[in-house]
Amino acid sequence: MAAASDFRALQRQNSRRTLALVAVFITLFTALGFGLDFAFGLIGYQDGQFVGLPLITPIAFVASAVQSVVSYYRGSSIVLFSMGARPLYPIKPEEEMCRNVIREMAIAARLPEPKAYVMPESGPNAFATGRDPAHAAICVTSGMLERMDREQLQGVIGHEMAHIRDYDIRLMTMIAVLVGGIALLSDLTMRSARAGAFRGNGGGGRSGRSGKSSAGAGVIMLLVLILAVLAPVFAQLLAMAVSRQREYMADAASVEFTRNPSGLIRALETIADARDPVDRATRGTAHLFIVNPLNPLRDDNESALNNLLSTHPPLGRRVARLRAMLGQGGAAG
Repeated sequence: MAAASDFRALQRQNSRRTLALVAVFITLFTALGFGLDFAFGLIGYQDGQFVGLPLITPIAFVASAVQSVVSYYRGSSIVLFSMGARPLYPIKPEEEMCRNVIREMAIAARLPEPKAYVMPESGPNAFATGRDPAHAAICVTSGMLERMDREQLQGVIGHEMAHIRDYDIRLMTMIAVLVGGIALLSDLTMRSARAGAFRGNGGGGRSGRSGKSSAGAGVIMLLVLILAVLAPVFAQLLAMAVSRQREYMADAASVEFTRNPSGLIRALETIADARDPVDRATRGTAHLFIVNPLNPLRDDNESALNNLLSTHPPLGRRVARLRAMLGQGGAAG
C-alpha cells in the first residue's frame, strides 16, 4: 500500500508540474501571438532588429494568463459541459448504487465526497475532474451504470478517487482546457500563412542590407510556422506522457481502497469487451478517462511507437499487474 508520504510527494510533484504547464502554455501562446504580429505586418525585421509595435503579442499573453486562471477555477465545469454530463440523481437503482459506491470510496480514501455526474454514452467509461479534493467530480457513462455490478464500480470509482487524492485531476483538467487553446491559436497562425499573410514582412529594406533583412524575416517566418505546427503536437504529447504512468498508480490505489483487485480487473475487461467509443470525448480530453474513450483497444498494443502516441498504458499490461496482486500470472483473457 502507498504510504501517506508517497501520495503527498505526488501532490507536490503535480503542483510543480501544474506551474510548469502554465509557464509553457503562456510561453507558447505568446510566441504564437508574436508570429501573428509578424504575419499581419504589425512588426517586421529590418537591419538586424525588429521594428513596429506588436499588438497581438501582449493580447496573447494576457489571454493565456486569463485562460490559465479560468482553467484552474472553472476547468472542470468546461470539461463536464463539453461532455454533455448532468448531475447524477439517484432515480434509478444503478444510479443509487453508484452514489453509494462514490460515498464508500470517498470514506476509504479519506476524502470529501466528490460530486457525481453521468454522461449519456453507451460505452462504459469514467473520469474525474476538478482542481482539488474539495472541488472534485466523478463522471461515469450511462453504459457503465448499465453494464457493471457493484464490485466493478468500486474498482473504477476507487481508481478515479486516486486521481483526486493525488491531485492528478488538476493537472489533467488544465491540460484538457489549455491544449484546446493552443490548437486554436496554432490553427489561426496556419490559416494566416495559407492566406499569404507572411509575405513581405522584411520591413521594407531601404538600404543595402535589405537582403539580410529579407533573409532574417524568412528565417523568422519559418520558425513561426514550425512552432504553429509543433505546438499542438507537443501539447498533445504532454497530455499523453502525463497520463500513462498515473493510470498504473491509480490502479494500485484502487486496490488499496477496495482491498479487491478482481473488481477493477473485471471492469477493465468489460470495457475492453464492449469496444464502444465515447462519442463526446476528443483527443484533448481522452487522457482524463480510465480507458482510452476513442478506441479502448488501441492502447492494448505494447509497441514502443504506440506507447509514445497513446494516452493510456496497454490494457493487457494493466490487467496483468492487477492479476499479480491476486497471485495469478499472465494477462487477461
